[in-house]
Amino acid sequence: MSETEAQEVIEAEKVEEVSQVEETSTEAETKTEAETKTEAETKTEAETKTEVKSEPKTKVQDKWGIAHIYSSYNNTIIHITDLTGGETIAISSGGHHVNADRYESSPFAAMKAANVVVEAAKTKSFTGLHIRVRAVGGVGSRVPGPGAQAAIRALARGGFKIGKIDDVTPIPHDTTRKKGGKRGRRV
Repeated sequence: MSETEAQEVIEAEKVEEVSQVEETSTEAETKTEAETKTEAETKTEAETKTEVKSEPKTKVQDKWGIAHIYSSYNNTIIHITDLTGGETIAISSGGHHVNADRYESSPFAAMKAANVVVEAAKTKSFTGLHIRVRAVGGVGSRVPGPGAQAAIRALARGGFKIGKIDDVTPIPHDTTRKKGGKRGRRV
């Protein structure tokens, strides 16, 4: 082998070594970039997990009740119960808030009674109400009295979510005999 051939072989070996070093350095750089990315992702995931854990869960479930509104032409009674209807939360009537008997069924008295039961229900952490409106029914009037609408409006203004509004007036399919006798009420 001549000296030039030997020098060419040595240079070729050096080029191969340099290329191998470059490949390993690029692999190392690639690995470090990938590792840095995964570490950064892991850190951000850990940070988000800790952020989620540190935030208090303020999602409060609604507590629902039933507002039974009995409205006749003589009085308005508002009775709030739990969903089963077995436990009374608050009760008030129009007669508690006015002095004269003729005002018991008025919208003003119904609104006052509704405001009283709203405060009592709020202290017991109720947030929503289903409303059941009842008139006298049976042989009496099937139309709710003047205080029913005012009571519903006052409950809605009290800050409650309103669910269903049902009319639960008892209507007989075959009724008992109305008062007044065979010839009716004689005036």
